[in-house]
Amino acid sequence: MARTGIFTKDHPHYRWVALSNTTLGMLMATINSSIVIISLPAIFTGVKLNPLEPGNVSYLLWMLMGYMLVTAVLVVMFGRMGDQFGRVRIYNLGFVIFTLAAVALCLDPFSGGPGAMWLIVWRFVQGIGGAMLFANSTAILTDAFPANKRGFALGLNQVAAIAGSFIGLILGGVLAEIDWRAVFFVSVPFGVIGTIWSIKSLHEVGQKNPGRIDWLGNATFGIGLIALLTGITYGIQPYGGSSQGWGNPWVLGSIIGGILLLALFVVVELKVPAPMFDMRLFRIRAFSSGIFSGFLAAIGRGGLQFMLIIWLQGIWLPLHGYSYESTPLWAGIYMLPITIGFLVAGPISGALSDRFGSRAFATVGLLLVAATFVGLLLIPVNFDYWQFALLTGLNGIGSGLFSSPNRTAIMNSVPANERGAASGMAGVALNAGSSLSIGIFFSLMIAGLSVALPSALTNGLTSHGVPANIAAQVGNTPPVGSLFAAFLGYNPIQSLLGPTGILTAPHVDGATLTGKEFFPQLISGPFHDGLVVVFIAAAVMSVIGAVASFLGGAKYVHEEAVAPERQATEEGEEVGAHRA
Repeated sequence: MARTGIFTKDHPHYRWVALSNTTLGMLMATINSSIVIISLPAIFTGVKLNPLEPGNVSYLLWMLMGYMLVTAVLVVMFGRMGDQFGRVRIYNLGFVIFTLAAVALCLDPFSGGPGAMWLIVWRFVQGIGGAMLFANSTAILTDAFPANKRGFALGLNQVAAIAGSFIGLILGGVLAEIDWRAVFFVSVPFGVIGTIWSIKSLHEVGQKNPGRIDWLGNATFGIGLIALLTGITYGIQPYGGSSQGWGNPWVLGSIIGGILLLALFVVVELKVPAPMFDMRLFRIRAFSSGIFSGFLAAIGRGGLQFMLIIWLQGIWLPLHGYSYESTPLWAGIYMLPITIGFLVAGPISGALSDRFGSRAFATVGLLLVAATFVGLLLIPVNFDYWQFALLTGLNGIGSGLFSSPNRTAIMNSVPANERGAASGMAGVALNAGSSLSIGIFFSLMIAGLSVALPSALTNGLTSHGVPANIAAQVGNTPPVGSLFAAFLGYNPIQSLLGPTGILTAPHVDGATLTGKEFFPQLISGPFHDGLVVVFIAAAVMSVIGAVASFLGGAKYVHEEAVAPERQATEEGEEVGAHRA
Protein backbone atom coordinates (compact mmCIF):
# COMPACT_ATOMS: atom_id res chain seq x y z
CA MET A 1 0.00 0.00 0.00
CA ALA A 2 1.41 3.43 -0.93
CA ARG A 3 2.41 5.74 1.89
CA THR A 4 0.45 8.91 2.40
CA GLY A 5 0.91 12.32 4.02
CA ILE A 6 4.31 13.91 4.23
CA PHE A 7 5.97 10.57 3.53
CA THR A 8 5.07 10.55 -0.18
CA LYS A 9 7.27 12.26 -2.72
CA ASP A 10 4.20 13.65 -4.54
CA HIS A 11 2.82 15.44 -1.51
CA PRO A 12 2.96 19.23 -2.03
CA HIS A 13 4.87 19.66 1.23
CA TYR A 14 7.47 16.96 0.55
CA ARG A 15 10.06 19.59 -0.29
CA TRP A 16 9.82 21.02 3.25
CA VAL A 17 10.26 17.56 4.74
CA ALA A 18 13.40 17.19 2.63
CA LEU A 19 14.62 20.63 3.72
CA SER A 20 14.13 19.97 7.43
CA ASN A 21 15.83 16.56 7.31
CA THR A 22 18.81 17.59 5.21
CA THR A 23 19.28 20.71 7.34
CA LEU A 24 19.46 18.50 10.45
CA GLY A 25 22.02 16.31 8.67
CA MET A 26 24.20 19.26 7.69
CA LEU A 27 23.94 20.77 11.15
CA MET A 28 25.06 17.53 12.78
CA ALA A 29 27.92 17.05 10.34
CA THR A 30 29.34 20.55 10.79
CA ILE A 31 28.80 20.78 14.55
CA ASN A 32 31.00 17.69 14.81
CA SER A 33 33.70 19.33 12.69
CA SER A 34 34.29 21.91 15.45
CA ILE A 35 32.83 20.50 18.67
CA VAL A 36 36.12 18.91 19.73
CA ILE A 37 38.13 22.13 19.24
CA ILE A 38 36.86 23.69 22.47
CA SER A 39 36.50 20.40 24.35
CA LEU A 40 39.99 18.98 23.62
CA PRO A 41 41.33 19.72 27.14
CA ALA A 42 38.46 17.79 28.73
CA ILE A 43 38.80 14.94 26.22
CA PHE A 44 42.55 14.51 26.78
CA THR A 45 42.07 14.78 30.55
CA GLY A 46 39.37 12.10 30.26
CA VAL A 47 41.68 9.68 28.44
CA LYS A 48 44.57 10.66 30.75
CA LEU A 49 46.93 12.00 28.09
CA ASN A 50 48.91 15.26 27.95
CA PRO A 51 48.64 16.42 24.31
CA LEU A 52 51.48 18.94 24.69
CA GLU A 53 54.17 16.35 25.38
CA PRO A 54 56.36 16.05 22.26
CA GLY A 55 55.36 12.44 21.59
CA ASN A 56 51.66 13.25 21.81
CA VAL A 57 51.37 16.18 19.40
CA SER A 58 50.31 13.85 16.59
CA TYR A 59 47.33 12.73 18.68
CA LEU A 60 46.38 16.38 19.05
CA LEU A 61 46.67 17.13 15.33
CA TRP A 62 44.69 14.08 14.23
CA MET A 63 41.98 14.73 16.83
CA LEU A 64 41.67 18.22 15.36
CA MET A 65 42.03 17.33 11.70
CA GLY A 66 40.93 13.73 11.20
CA TYR A 67 37.19 14.30 10.80
CA MET A 68 37.55 17.25 8.44
CA LEU A 69 40.24 15.55 6.37
CA VAL A 70 38.23 12.35 5.83
CA THR A 71 35.13 14.37 4.96
CA ALA A 72 37.04 16.51 2.47
CA VAL A 73 38.61 13.49 0.77
CA LEU A 74 35.46 11.37 0.39
CA VAL A 75 32.76 13.93 -0.31
CA VAL A 76 33.20 13.98 -4.11
CA MET A 77 33.22 10.18 -4.31
CA PHE A 78 29.99 9.92 -2.32
CA GLY A 79 28.44 12.69 -4.40
CA ARG A 80 29.18 10.71 -7.56
CA MET A 81 27.86 7.52 -5.95
CA GLY A 82 24.69 9.44 -5.14
CA ASP A 83 24.32 10.26 -8.84
CA GLN A 84 24.86 6.60 -9.69
CA PHE A 85 22.95 4.69 -7.02
CA GLY A 86 20.57 7.26 -5.55
CA ARG A 87 21.28 10.34 -3.45
CA VAL A 88 18.79 9.42 -0.73
CA ARG A 89 20.28 5.92 -0.41
CA ILE A 90 23.80 7.26 0.19
CA TYR A 91 22.47 10.03 2.45
CA ASN A 92 20.54 7.54 4.62
CA LEU A 93 23.60 5.31 4.91
CA GLY A 94 25.57 8.35 6.02
CA PHE A 95 23.15 8.95 8.89
CA VAL A 96 23.53 5.30 10.00
CA ILE A 97 27.36 5.34 9.91
CA PHE A 98 27.55 8.75 11.61
CA THR A 99 25.29 7.61 14.46
CA LEU A 100 27.07 4.29 15.03
CA ALA A 101 30.41 6.11 15.20
CA ALA A 102 28.97 8.55 17.75
CA VAL A 103 27.95 5.61 19.95
CA ALA A 104 31.43 4.08 19.67
CA LEU A 105 33.09 7.39 20.60
CA CYS A 106 31.04 7.53 23.82
CA LEU A 107 32.17 4.01 24.78
CA ASP A 108 35.97 4.50 24.58
CA PRO A 109 37.26 1.71 26.88
CA PHE A 110 40.92 2.73 26.90
CA SER A 111 43.15 5.45 28.35
CA GLY A 112 46.41 7.06 27.31
CA GLY A 113 47.58 6.53 23.73
CA PRO A 114 45.17 3.63 22.98
CA GLY A 115 42.26 5.76 24.27
CA ALA A 116 43.26 8.63 21.97
CA MET A 117 43.66 6.25 19.01
CA TRP A 118 40.18 4.81 19.63
CA LEU A 119 38.74 8.32 19.39
CA ILE A 120 40.78 9.22 16.30
CA VAL A 121 39.78 6.05 14.41
CA TRP A 122 36.10 6.45 15.20
CA ARG A 123 36.27 10.13 14.26
CA PHE A 124 37.55 8.90 10.89
CA VAL A 125 34.52 6.61 10.63
CA GLN A 126 32.24 9.47 11.67
CA GLY A 127 33.85 11.55 8.93
CA ILE A 128 32.80 8.90 6.38
CA GLY A 129 29.19 9.32 7.49
CA GLY A 130 29.59 13.09 7.49
CA ALA A 131 30.91 12.99 3.92
CA MET A 132 27.83 11.05 2.78
CA LEU A 133 25.57 13.66 4.39
CA PHE A 134 27.60 16.57 3.00
CA ALA A 135 27.77 15.17 -0.50
CA ASN A 136 24.08 14.56 -1.03
CA SER A 137 22.07 16.97 1.12
CA THR A 138 22.20 19.92 -1.27
CA ALA A 139 21.63 17.61 -4.26
CA ILE A 140 18.49 16.21 -2.58
CA LEU A 141 17.26 19.76 -1.99
CA THR A 142 18.00 20.81 -5.56
CA ASP A 143 15.98 17.84 -6.78
CA ALA A 144 13.07 18.64 -4.46
CA PHE A 145 12.79 22.41 -5.09
CA PRO A 146 12.08 24.20 -8.40
CA ALA A 147 14.74 26.63 -9.59
CA ASN A 148 12.84 29.72 -8.45
CA LYS A 149 12.75 28.51 -4.83
CA ARG A 150 16.13 26.83 -4.44
CA GLY A 151 17.94 29.89 -3.13
CA PHE A 152 15.89 30.02 0.06
CA ALA A 153 16.16 26.25 0.64
CA LEU A 154 19.88 26.04 -0.08
CA GLY A 155 20.34 29.21 1.96
CA LEU A 156 18.88 27.57 5.05
CA ASN A 157 20.92 24.45 4.36
CA GLN A 158 24.13 26.46 4.08
CA VAL A 159 23.28 28.44 7.20
CA ALA A 160 23.07 25.13 9.04
CA ALA A 161 26.32 23.95 7.46
CA ILE A 162 28.44 26.95 8.40
CA ALA A 163 26.63 28.08 11.54
CA GLY A 164 27.09 24.51 12.81
CA SER A 165 30.86 25.04 12.93
CA PHE A 166 30.37 28.01 15.27
CA ILE A 167 27.60 26.35 17.30
CA GLY A 168 29.97 23.43 17.83
CA LEU A 169 32.42 25.72 19.63
CA ILE A 170 29.79 26.79 22.18
CA LEU A 171 28.24 23.35 22.53
CA GLY A 172 31.62 21.71 23.01
CA GLY A 173 32.51 24.14 25.80
CA VAL A 174 29.20 23.57 27.61
CA LEU A 175 29.26 19.77 27.31
CA ALA A 176 32.92 19.53 28.29
CA GLU A 177 31.99 21.12 31.62
CA ILE A 178 29.54 18.24 32.20
CA ASP A 179 31.53 15.23 30.97
CA TRP A 180 33.90 14.71 28.05
CA ARG A 181 31.84 11.76 26.77
CA ALA A 182 28.82 14.07 26.48
CA VAL A 183 30.66 15.86 23.64
CA PHE A 184 30.18 12.73 21.54
CA PHE A 185 26.92 11.45 23.06
CA VAL A 186 25.00 14.59 22.04
CA SER A 187 25.02 13.34 18.43
CA VAL A 188 23.44 9.98 19.30
CA PRO A 189 19.77 10.94 19.86
CA PHE A 190 19.77 13.37 16.92
CA GLY A 191 21.45 10.74 14.77
CA VAL A 192 18.85 8.10 15.67
CA ILE A 193 15.96 10.51 15.02
CA GLY A 194 17.51 11.75 11.77
CA THR A 195 18.18 8.20 10.55
CA ILE A 196 14.62 6.98 11.15
CA TRP A 197 13.16 10.20 9.76
CA SER A 198 15.24 10.14 6.57
CA ILE A 199 14.50 6.46 5.88
CA LYS A 200 10.77 7.04 6.42
CA SER A 201 10.37 10.34 4.59
CA LEU A 202 12.95 10.85 1.82
CA HIS A 203 12.50 9.52 -1.71
CA GLU A 204 14.55 9.43 -4.89
CA VAL A 205 13.14 12.19 -7.10
CA GLY A 206 16.26 13.19 -9.06
CA GLN A 207 17.84 11.87 -12.22
CA LYS A 208 20.46 9.15 -11.87
CA ASN A 209 23.67 9.04 -13.84
CA PRO A 210 24.58 5.34 -13.92
CA GLY A 211 28.01 4.09 -14.84
CA ARG A 212 31.00 2.17 -13.55
CA ILE A 213 32.81 3.26 -10.41
CA ASP A 214 35.91 5.23 -11.35
CA TRP A 215 38.41 3.40 -9.14
CA LEU A 216 41.50 5.12 -10.57
CA GLY A 217 39.94 8.56 -10.20
CA ASN A 218 38.86 7.78 -6.64
CA ALA A 219 42.34 6.53 -5.73
CA THR A 220 44.30 9.43 -7.24
CA PHE A 221 41.96 12.04 -5.76
CA GLY A 222 41.73 10.45 -2.30
CA ILE A 223 45.42 9.65 -1.84
CA GLY A 224 46.49 12.97 -3.39
CA LEU A 225 44.25 15.09 -1.17
CA ILE A 226 45.20 13.11 1.96
CA ALA A 227 48.91 13.57 1.18
CA LEU A 228 48.51 17.30 0.48
CA LEU A 229 46.42 18.11 3.57
CA THR A 230 48.54 15.90 5.85
CA GLY A 231 51.76 17.51 4.64
CA ILE A 232 50.42 21.02 5.21
CA THR A 233 49.15 20.04 8.67
CA TYR A 234 52.51 18.63 9.74
CA GLY A 235 54.22 21.71 8.35
CA ILE A 236 53.29 23.58 11.54
CA GLN A 237 55.34 21.17 13.70
CA PRO A 238 58.96 22.12 14.44
CA TYR A 239 61.66 20.28 12.51
CA GLY A 240 65.35 20.29 13.38
CA GLY A 241 66.34 23.81 14.43
CA SER A 242 63.39 25.43 12.69
CA SER A 243 60.19 26.61 14.37
CA GLN A 244 58.20 24.98 11.55
CA GLY A 245 58.39 21.81 9.52
CA TRP A 246 58.38 23.12 5.97
CA GLY A 247 61.95 21.89 5.49
CA ASN A 248 61.06 18.36 6.59
CA PRO A 249 61.61 16.01 3.60
CA TRP A 250 58.49 14.03 4.55
CA VAL A 251 56.38 17.20 4.58
CA LEU A 252 57.76 18.37 1.25
CA GLY A 253 57.42 14.92 -0.27
CA SER A 254 53.83 14.64 0.94
CA ILE A 255 52.85 18.03 -0.47
CA ILE A 256 54.63 17.57 -3.83
CA GLY A 257 53.37 13.99 -4.17
CA GLY A 258 49.83 15.10 -3.33
CA ILE A 259 49.90 17.85 -5.96
CA LEU A 260 51.21 15.42 -8.60
CA LEU A 261 48.49 12.89 -7.79
CA LEU A 262 45.79 15.55 -8.00
CA ALA A 263 47.20 16.61 -11.39
CA LEU A 264 47.06 12.95 -12.46
CA PHE A 265 43.44 12.85 -11.24
CA VAL A 266 42.55 15.64 -13.67
CA VAL A 267 44.16 13.73 -16.54
CA VAL A 268 42.36 10.52 -15.55
CA GLU A 269 38.98 12.24 -15.32
CA LEU A 270 39.38 13.65 -18.83
CA LYS A 271 40.13 10.19 -20.23
CA VAL A 272 37.84 7.66 -18.52
CA PRO A 273 34.33 7.09 -19.94
CA ALA A 274 32.54 7.37 -16.56
CA PRO A 275 34.60 9.81 -14.44
CA MET A 276 34.10 10.30 -10.72
CA PHE A 277 33.82 14.01 -11.48
CA ASP A 278 33.17 15.45 -14.92
CA MET A 279 35.91 18.07 -15.25
CA ARG A 280 33.97 19.69 -18.09
CA LEU A 281 31.68 21.19 -15.45
CA PHE A 282 34.46 23.69 -14.81
CA ARG A 283 33.73 25.12 -18.26
CA ILE A 284 30.52 26.48 -16.72
CA ARG A 285 31.57 29.90 -15.48
CA ALA A 286 29.03 30.08 -12.64
CA PHE A 287 30.18 26.67 -11.35
CA SER A 288 33.94 27.23 -11.54
CA SER A 289 33.82 30.72 -10.04
CA GLY A 290 31.48 29.50 -7.28
CA ILE A 291 33.80 26.63 -6.32
CA PHE A 292 36.90 28.84 -6.37
CA SER A 293 35.38 31.67 -4.34
CA GLY A 294 33.82 29.16 -1.91
CA PHE A 295 37.24 27.57 -1.38
CA LEU A 296 38.90 30.92 -0.61
CA ALA A 297 36.04 31.91 1.70
CA ALA A 298 36.37 28.62 3.61
CA ILE A 299 40.10 29.17 4.15
CA GLY A 300 39.49 32.70 5.45
CA ARG A 301 36.60 31.62 7.68
CA GLY A 302 38.57 28.73 9.17
CA GLY A 303 41.59 30.95 9.78
CA LEU A 304 39.43 33.55 11.49
CA GLN A 305 37.92 30.91 13.76
CA PHE A 306 41.28 29.63 14.99
CA MET A 307 42.89 33.03 15.34
CA LEU A 308 39.97 34.40 17.37
CA ILE A 309 40.08 31.39 19.68
CA ILE A 310 43.79 31.97 20.38
CA TRP A 311 43.23 35.72 20.75
CA LEU A 312 40.44 35.24 23.26
CA GLN A 313 41.86 32.29 25.20
CA GLY A 314 45.50 33.31 25.25
CA ILE A 315 45.20 37.07 25.78
CA TRP A 316 41.85 38.81 26.15
CA LEU A 317 39.97 36.52 28.53
CA PRO A 318 42.87 36.09 31.04
CA LEU A 319 43.41 39.87 31.02
CA HIS A 320 39.75 40.26 31.94
CA GLY A 321 39.93 37.92 34.92
CA TYR A 322 39.00 34.54 33.44
CA SER A 323 41.00 31.48 34.49
CA TYR A 324 42.76 29.60 31.72
CA GLU A 325 40.65 26.53 32.47
CA SER A 326 37.41 28.43 31.81
CA THR A 327 38.56 30.23 28.63
CA PRO A 328 37.44 27.55 26.11
CA LEU A 329 33.79 27.88 27.15
CA TRP A 330 33.85 31.70 27.28
CA ALA A 331 35.67 31.96 23.95
CA GLY A 332 32.76 30.15 22.33
CA ILE A 333 30.26 32.45 24.05
CA TYR A 334 32.08 35.65 23.10
CA MET A 335 32.17 34.50 19.46
CA LEU A 336 28.36 34.37 19.30
CA PRO A 337 28.08 37.57 17.18
CA ILE A 338 29.53 35.70 14.19
CA THR A 339 26.88 33.01 14.45
CA ILE A 340 24.08 35.54 14.96
CA GLY A 341 25.19 37.61 11.96
CA PHE A 342 25.35 34.51 9.81
CA LEU A 343 21.95 33.23 10.95
CA VAL A 344 20.37 36.59 10.10
CA ALA A 345 21.97 37.14 6.69
CA GLY A 346 22.07 33.60 5.30
CA PRO A 347 18.36 32.85 4.76
CA ILE A 348 17.58 36.41 3.62
CA SER A 349 20.31 36.47 0.99
CA GLY A 350 19.38 32.97 -0.14
CA ALA A 351 15.73 33.97 -0.68
CA LEU A 352 16.64 37.23 -2.43
CA SER A 353 19.08 35.44 -4.71
CA ASP A 354 16.13 33.48 -6.12
CA ARG A 355 14.81 36.75 -7.50
CA PHE A 356 17.89 38.82 -8.22
CA GLY A 357 20.61 36.24 -8.76
CA SER A 358 23.67 35.44 -6.68
CA ARG A 359 26.40 37.71 -8.02
CA ALA A 360 25.67 40.93 -6.09
CA PHE A 361 25.12 39.19 -2.74
CA ALA A 362 28.16 36.92 -2.98
CA THR A 363 30.44 39.74 -4.14
CA VAL A 364 29.33 42.26 -1.51
CA GLY A 365 29.42 39.57 1.17
CA LEU A 366 33.10 38.72 0.61
CA LEU A 367 34.05 42.40 0.35
CA LEU A 368 32.41 42.95 3.74
CA VAL A 369 34.33 39.98 5.13
CA ALA A 370 37.59 41.49 3.80
CA ALA A 371 36.75 44.83 5.44
CA THR A 372 36.21 43.13 8.81
CA PHE A 373 39.62 41.45 8.60
CA VAL A 374 41.16 44.90 8.17
CA GLY A 375 39.01 46.24 11.00
CA LEU A 376 40.24 43.52 13.36
CA LEU A 377 43.80 44.70 12.69
CA LEU A 378 42.94 48.25 13.70
CA ILE A 379 41.52 47.49 17.16
CA PRO A 380 43.94 46.99 20.07
CA VAL A 381 44.80 43.47 21.22
CA ASN A 382 43.10 44.26 24.54
CA PHE A 383 39.98 45.63 22.84
CA ASP A 384 36.69 46.91 24.16
CA TYR A 385 34.27 44.06 23.58
CA TRP A 386 31.76 46.15 21.60
CA GLN A 387 34.43 46.69 18.94
CA PHE A 388 35.08 42.96 18.68
CA ALA A 389 31.36 42.10 18.69
CA LEU A 390 30.61 44.64 15.95
CA LEU A 391 33.38 43.46 13.65
CA THR A 392 32.78 39.75 14.14
CA GLY A 393 29.02 40.27 13.74
CA LEU A 394 29.62 42.05 10.43
CA ASN A 395 31.94 39.22 9.43
CA GLY A 396 29.11 36.76 10.07
CA ILE A 397 26.73 38.90 8.01
CA GLY A 398 29.23 39.02 5.15
CA SER A 399 29.68 35.22 5.27
CA GLY A 400 25.90 34.78 5.26
CA LEU A 401 25.48 37.12 2.30
CA PHE A 402 28.06 35.08 0.39
CA SER A 403 27.49 31.45 1.34
CA SER A 404 23.83 30.87 0.52
CA PRO A 405 23.82 32.55 -2.94
CA ASN A 406 27.18 30.94 -3.74
CA ARG A 407 25.88 27.41 -3.15
CA THR A 408 22.66 28.22 -5.04
CA ALA A 409 24.66 29.45 -8.06
CA ILE A 410 26.78 26.28 -8.02
CA MET A 411 23.83 23.90 -7.85
CA ASN A 412 21.70 25.79 -10.40
CA SER A 413 24.51 25.78 -12.95
CA VAL A 414 24.91 22.01 -13.45
CA PRO A 415 22.81 19.36 -15.23
CA ALA A 416 20.34 17.44 -13.06
CA ASN A 417 22.26 14.16 -13.35
CA GLU A 418 25.48 15.79 -12.08
CA ARG A 419 24.06 17.40 -8.93
CA GLY A 420 25.55 14.84 -6.56
CA ALA A 421 29.06 15.30 -7.96
CA ALA A 422 28.63 19.09 -7.97
CA SER A 423 27.43 19.02 -4.36
CA GLY A 424 30.43 16.87 -3.50
CA MET A 425 32.87 19.27 -5.16
CA ALA A 426 31.31 22.17 -3.25
CA GLY A 427 31.77 20.11 -0.09
CA VAL A 428 35.43 19.59 -0.94
CA ALA A 429 35.88 23.35 -1.30
CA LEU A 430 34.30 23.89 2.13
CA ASN A 431 36.05 21.10 4.03
CA ALA A 432 39.44 21.23 2.31
CA GLY A 433 39.48 25.01 2.80
CA SER A 434 38.76 24.59 6.50
CA SER A 435 41.49 21.94 6.82
CA LEU A 436 44.04 23.99 4.90
CA SER A 437 43.29 27.06 7.02
CA ILE A 438 44.83 25.41 10.09
CA GLY A 439 48.16 24.76 8.38
CA ILE A 440 48.23 28.04 6.47
CA PHE A 441 47.23 30.44 9.23
CA PHE A 442 49.07 28.68 12.06
CA SER A 443 52.19 28.83 9.88
CA LEU A 444 51.70 32.54 9.17
CA MET A 445 51.08 33.25 12.87
CA ILE A 446 54.15 31.23 13.92
CA ALA A 447 56.24 33.10 11.35
CA GLY A 448 55.07 36.41 12.81
CA LEU A 449 55.64 35.32 16.42
CA SER A 450 59.09 33.89 15.69
CA VAL A 451 60.47 37.38 15.08
CA ALA A 452 59.64 39.01 18.42
CA LEU A 453 58.41 36.35 20.86
CA PRO A 454 61.74 34.63 21.73
CA SER A 455 63.42 37.81 23.02
CA ALA A 456 60.23 39.05 24.72
CA LEU A 457 59.78 35.70 26.48
CA THR A 458 63.44 35.43 27.52
CA ASN A 459 63.57 38.97 28.93
CA GLY A 460 60.24 38.59 30.68
CA LEU A 461 61.28 35.37 32.41
CA THR A 462 64.68 36.63 33.55
CA SER A 463 63.09 39.78 35.00
CA HIS A 464 61.06 37.55 37.35
CA GLY A 465 63.95 35.45 38.60
CA VAL A 466 64.19 32.64 36.06
CA PRO A 467 67.87 31.77 35.46
CA ALA A 468 69.20 33.07 32.15
CA ASN A 469 69.98 29.62 30.74
CA ILE A 470 66.49 28.28 31.41
CA ALA A 471 64.87 31.53 30.20
CA ALA A 472 66.89 31.35 26.96
CA GLN A 473 65.95 27.68 26.51
CA VAL A 474 62.25 28.43 26.97
CA GLY A 475 62.49 31.57 24.82
CA ASN A 476 63.89 29.53 21.97
CA THR A 477 61.08 26.97 22.20
CA PRO A 478 59.08 27.03 18.96
CA PRO A 479 56.03 29.32 19.34
CA VAL A 480 53.71 26.49 18.35
CA GLY A 481 53.93 25.19 21.94
CA SER A 482 52.64 28.48 23.37
CA LEU A 483 49.94 28.70 20.69
CA PHE A 484 48.68 25.18 21.31
CA ALA A 485 48.70 25.76 25.08
CA ALA A 486 46.58 28.91 24.69
CA PHE A 487 44.41 27.18 22.10
CA LEU A 488 43.69 24.32 24.52
CA GLY A 489 42.99 26.55 27.51
CA TYR A 490 46.18 25.58 29.35
CA ASN A 491 48.36 28.07 31.20
CA PRO A 492 51.20 28.59 28.67
CA ILE A 493 53.91 29.52 31.19
CA GLN A 494 52.91 26.64 33.47
CA SER A 495 53.15 24.32 30.47
CA LEU A 496 56.58 25.67 29.46
CA LEU A 497 58.22 26.02 32.90
CA GLY A 498 56.37 23.37 34.90
CA PRO A 499 58.54 20.44 33.73
CA THR A 500 61.74 22.31 34.76
CA GLY A 501 60.63 22.61 38.41
CA ILE A 502 61.94 26.19 38.48
CA LEU A 503 58.56 27.71 39.39
CA THR A 504 58.90 26.52 43.02
CA ALA A 505 62.41 27.96 43.45
CA PRO A 506 62.53 30.68 46.17
CA HIS A 507 64.11 33.30 43.89
CA VAL A 508 61.47 32.86 41.13
CA ASP A 509 58.23 34.83 41.19
CA GLY A 510 56.12 31.83 40.17
CA ALA A 511 52.80 33.41 41.15
CA THR A 512 53.29 36.32 38.76
CA LEU A 513 54.64 34.16 35.94
CA THR A 514 51.64 31.81 36.05
CA GLY A 515 49.10 34.57 36.77
CA LYS A 516 46.46 35.85 34.40
CA GLU A 517 48.36 38.91 33.15
CA PHE A 518 52.02 37.96 32.59
CA PHE A 519 51.71 35.83 29.42
CA PRO A 520 48.91 37.88 27.82
CA GLN A 521 50.85 41.13 28.25
CA LEU A 522 54.07 39.45 27.11
CA ILE A 523 52.58 38.02 23.91
CA SER A 524 50.34 40.96 22.96
CA GLY A 525 52.93 42.76 20.83
CA PRO A 526 54.32 39.69 19.01
CA PHE A 527 50.78 38.31 18.58
CA HIS A 528 49.63 41.48 16.87
CA ASP A 529 52.61 41.25 14.52
CA GLY A 530 51.50 37.76 13.57
CA LEU A 531 47.88 38.88 13.33
CA VAL A 532 48.81 41.51 10.75
CA VAL A 533 50.27 38.82 8.48
CA VAL A 534 47.34 36.45 9.00
CA PHE A 535 44.47 38.89 8.53
CA ILE A 536 46.04 40.69 5.56
CA ALA A 537 46.36 37.30 3.85
CA ALA A 538 42.73 36.50 4.73
CA ALA A 539 41.55 39.89 3.45
CA VAL A 540 43.40 39.40 0.15
CA MET A 541 41.82 35.94 -0.27
CA SER A 542 38.39 37.41 0.40
CA VAL A 543 38.88 40.16 -2.20
CA ILE A 544 40.04 37.61 -4.79
CA GLY A 545 36.97 35.50 -3.94
CA ALA A 546 34.75 38.56 -4.39
CA VAL A 547 36.24 39.20 -7.84
CA ALA A 548 35.67 35.55 -8.77
CA SER A 549 32.04 35.81 -7.61
CA PHE A 550 31.52 38.91 -9.72
CA LEU A 551 33.05 37.26 -12.78
CA GLY A 552 30.69 34.30 -12.32
CA GLY A 553 28.13 36.27 -14.25
CA ALA A 554 24.45 37.01 -13.90
CA LYS A 555 21.79 34.55 -12.77
CA TYR A 556 22.13 31.24 -14.61
CA VAL A 557 20.02 28.07 -14.31
CA HIS A 558 21.03 25.04 -16.36
CA GLU A 559 18.21 24.09 -18.73
CA GLU A 560 16.57 20.80 -17.91
CA ALA A 561 13.49 18.90 -18.95
CA VAL A 562 10.88 18.91 -16.20
CA ALA A 563 8.77 15.75 -16.01
CA PRO A 564 5.15 16.59 -16.90
CA GLU A 565 3.71 15.11 -13.71
CA ARG A 566 6.21 17.01 -11.54
CA GLN A 567 5.56 20.25 -13.42
CA ALA A 568 1.80 19.80 -12.91
CA THR A 569 2.34 19.19 -9.21
CA GLU A 570 4.44 22.33 -8.86
CA GLU A 571 1.97 24.45 -10.82
CA GLY A 572 -0.94 23.08 -8.79
CA GLU A 573 0.87 23.91 -5.59
CA GLU A 574 1.55 27.45 -6.80
CA VAL A 575 -2.18 27.92 -7.64
CA GLY A 576 -3.19 26.56 -4.26
CA ALA A 577 -0.75 28.89 -2.52
CA HIS A 578 -2.13 31.92 -4.38
CA ARG A 579 -5.69 30.96 -3.52
CA ALA A 580 -4.75 30.57 0.14
